[in-house]
Amino acid sequence: MQLIRLVSFYKTLGDKTRIRIIVLLKNGPLHGQAIAGKLGLKPPTITHHLNKLKEIDVVYQRREKNTIYFYLNERKLEQMVSSIVRLGGDEMFESFELNGGEKAKIIKNFTNADGTLKSLPAQRKKKLILLEYMLRDLEAGRSYKEAELNEHIKKFYPDFATVRREFVMAQFMYRQDGIYELNPPEMWPV
Repeated sequence: MQLIRLVSFYKTLGDKTRIRIIVLLKNGPLHGQAIAGKLGLKPPTITHHLNKLKEIDVVYQRREKNTIYFYLNERKLEQMVSSIVRLGGDEMFESFELNGGEKAKIIKNFTNADGTLKSLPAQRKKKLILLEYMLRDLEAGRSYKEAELNEHIKKFYPDFATVRREFVMAQFMYRQDGIYELNPPEMWPV
C-alpha cells in the first residue's frame, strides 16, 4: 500500500517554514532570494525546504534566463490532501460515478477487437476509464521496473511513456527511483 507515500507527504508538510513557502507560492511564482527575503531566512535554508517540497512534487521550478522561479503545484497538493479523505471510501468524494455498462461502452468505443487502444481520448473522464482498463493484470503490492511496465503498456498502446506518466499523474500508480507500484484503489480517481 502507498500509505507510506501519504505519511511522507504529511511529514514533509509538517514544518512551519514549508507551509509558509506554500502560502507564499499560492500568490504566484517566486525566486529563492525573494522567498528568503519574505521569510527572513538565509537562501541555503530556503533551498533545503524547497528541495523537500520538490521531492513530494508540491513545488516545481522553471528557469527564466538566469533566474529559477518556484511554482506551487496546486493540483498535486489538492490530490494528496483529498486522497486521505478518499481512503475512507466516502462516496461523496468521488470525482464522478459511472455504472459498469457506461464504462464498458467507453472501453468498447476506444479499443480494437484485440483489446488495444485506438487512441487515448482527450476527455479526462474517458481517459481515466481507459487508464484503469490498461491496469488490468498488474498486481497490487508488486513493484514494477520501468522497462517491465513499458512492456505491459505496449500490449495496449504504443506510446508507453505518455501512459506511464498518466498513470502517475492520475494517482493510479506511484513512482520512486524508476520503480512503479499500484496505489490502493481508494486513491484512484475512478
